[in-house]
Amino acid sequence: MDPVVEASARQAEQRSGEGERSPRPSPDRSAFVHGAALVHSPGEAVGVAAAYVDEGLRAGDLPVLACAPETVEAIRRALGLRAREVEDDARICLVGARAPDAMAVIRQRVERAATRGSGRLRILAEPVFGSDPRRWREVRRYEAASNALVSGAPLSCLCVYDRERSPAEVLATARHTHPELWMGGVRVRNSEYREPVGVLRDLGAAREPVEAGEPVFAVDAAPALAGLRGGLRRALEAVVPDADQRADLHLGMSEVAANAFRHGRRPVSARVWADRSTVVCTISDSGTTFADPLAGFLPAHGDDLSAGGMGLWLARKLWDDVDLVSGPEGFTVRLASGLVRPGEGLGAA
Repeated sequence: MDPVVEASARQAEQRSGEGERSPRPSPDRSAFVHGAALVHSPGEAVGVAAAYVDEGLRAGDLPVLACAPETVEAIRRALGLRAREVEDDARICLVGARAPDAMAVIRQRVERAATRGSGRLRILAEPVFGSDPRRWREVRRYEAASNALVSGAPLSCLCVYDRERSPAEVLATARHTHPELWMGGVRVRNSEYREPVGVLRDLGAAREPVEAGEPVFAVDAAPALAGLRGGLRRALEAVVPDADQRADLHLGMSEVAANAFRHGRRPVSARVWADRSTVVCTISDSGTTFADPLAGFLPAHGDDLSAGGMGLWLARKLWDDVDLVSGPEGFTVRLASGLVRPGEGLGAA
């Protein structure tokens, strides 16, 4: 079993300060160290990043930059000749990838790091939030979930946040999803850090404006899976203009519907809302025993996809937002995505 999957399995079983004037990693070199550096300017960000990467090189870590291209170029210039030993992969910061894809990249890098030097992976990340609040929630969900999913992996990650240019909600992500904060060269335990499950459950309460209106599709007590899948397909045909996106969204919602029938309790219900920019789908069943908001970031049965357990994982790969909401009346999977126009193509920003 690879280190990330092993760490995630241990975390799943567990779920059923003072400042330190040193930027060095925590003493436990076998555990995930996740920090946020709050900087005042792009120049400070590059300086912090270069020092962090250089420290990793001296320790024998495998350094990877997960940043926008212009930031990668600036960090490489600051590192000089040492930059030749540094890799980069923007998918780790959700550029052109969603969370399950990013987690797969991290798993691969952890395996590679294990064969060299210290055996540790070191990531310098610049989270790409953009201007869309839905994107903010996606990054927040990913930042929080990573604390559980790779908790035991030999991995250090420092995420750089510009506190002069970032909105308050983005800075809240830094404070709530990183056990450590780095400010002015001082590493401190983060008193505002929140456990991943709590962050994810709060995100599940988010609603798109379109949900305040009437759904374009609604069914209660769906009699059979095939009929529900057909109804969802017809609903998407009416509101999703891009054929490729329509096929992906239907596959994701079909997998969730199958889970509701196979693993949940009847009755099963579904709703779809849409406007020109957004589509939202909820699929609910009456089961009350499943309550893990971290499900679906990794395949349920590890690398053996033939063993099944891919429904929520596929949904997270195919929809922008996936929230798992449990309550006394049952279990709901809420799916939301921004709509692309024909010819624009798919993929996370």
